Amino acid sequence: MKEKVVLAYSGGLDTTAIIPWLKEHFGYDVICCCVDCGQGNELDGLEERAKASGAAKLYIEDIVDEFAEDYIMPCVQAGAVYENKYLLGTSMARPVIAKKLVEIARKEGASAICHGATGKGNDQIRFELAIKALAPDLKIIAPWRMTDVWTMQSRDDEIEYCKKHGIDLPFDHSHSYSRDRNLWHISHEGLELEDPANEPNYDHMLVLGVTPEKAPDQAEYVTMTFEKGVPTSVNGKKMKVADVIRELNKLGGKHGIGIVDIVENRVVGMKSRGVYETPGGTILMEAHKQLEELVLDRATMEAKKDMGNKMSQVVYEGKWFTPLCDAIRAFVASTQEYVTGEVKFKLYKGNIIKAGTTSPYSLYNESLASFTTGDMYDHHDASGFITLFGLPLKVRAMKLMEAKKNENEK
Repeated sequence: MKEKVVLAYSGGLDTTAIIPWLKEHFGYDVICCCVDCGQGNELDGLEERAKASGAAKLYIEDIVDEFAEDYIMPCVQAGAVYENKYLLGTSMARPVIAKKLVEIARKEGASAICHGATGKGNDQIRFELAIKALAPDLKIIAPWRMTDVWTMQSRDDEIEYCKKHGIDLPFDHSHSYSRDRNLWHISHEGLELEDPANEPNYDHMLVLGVTPEKAPDQAEYVTMTFEKGVPTSVNGKKMKVADVIRELNKLGGKHGIGIVDIVENRVVGMKSRGVYETPGGTILMEAHKQLEELVLDRATMEAKKDMGNKMSQVVYEGKWFTPLCDAIRAFVASTQEYVTGEVKFKLYKGNIIKAGTTSPYSLYNESLASFTTGDMYDHHDASGFITLFGLPLKVRAMKLMEAKKNENEK
């Protein structure tokens, strides 16, 4: 009986060429697995394409809700943003995809998992760290790193290889951006973006929305509710997390929200430039932050900011299934107990503008915050506080003055 390999299959040119390549060089039965994280119409026609390419079987696994609830929301609640801009759209999806690949490999009795990530990118690390953590006994095949047997170096090479193997498929879009899409975002790399000196051709590029210049001239108000850090409704309509993101994607795309042009530092050491569209995610992150401002105390917010930065690094580097990630998520989850309430904001030409926040657990006290004197705050108490709070500064300044005086007297 032939050994089986599970291929992370997207239906694109790379993974289409990999199917006959795996059969030719290793003699595997190829089990394709396409994990649906919200790619939309990219899944159309996959069954026929996989079979025509020589796959023994195709799984299409819908994990959109799991992705939204168990991977996206922990990052939203942590405020995890890589290098101050990237909302981790691709990074968050890779561990849940790898988890599903392992499940299918176990179900099929496969001995290996194969992915089409390149040897220069982050995804090879994210896939493989997750597989190692979940199934250390499975072999991992990464064709793009196996340059002795994977001799294809371009899209033209792959198209020619497919033709030689009787696969006549419509892969003629060799001059498009390299994209990754899921429920949370869509990324764009390549073409003019390869030179940081070039302005992005947004008219040709954008998929989920428009630029702020082309957004409506009229602002639009949006109201959201949260329960324990989880969004539960948009504009009065109750919905699950995945549907919240879908709705916010429509609203954000319409108003030019969440377009980011970034030169980021990849895990493998190089810089890369990309444009990310994350309309709904940008709104969700901002709305959640708006509510946290009202209910989290100062010390928790400070610690949580540090944890959010660490979480972004951990997720970006593919370390989801690690003790450190578990510990950070446990801390973040504990901070969400009282993140319940309603946020209102308006969307206008790329901007998210606050329009009011309420919560039954609000720490905002009007009598304390107002300029009038209330019963809870005695202005005289501030004198003693400042004396103690500023004591280290005063002692240091006195010592420096004393040292300078002694030096002048020598």
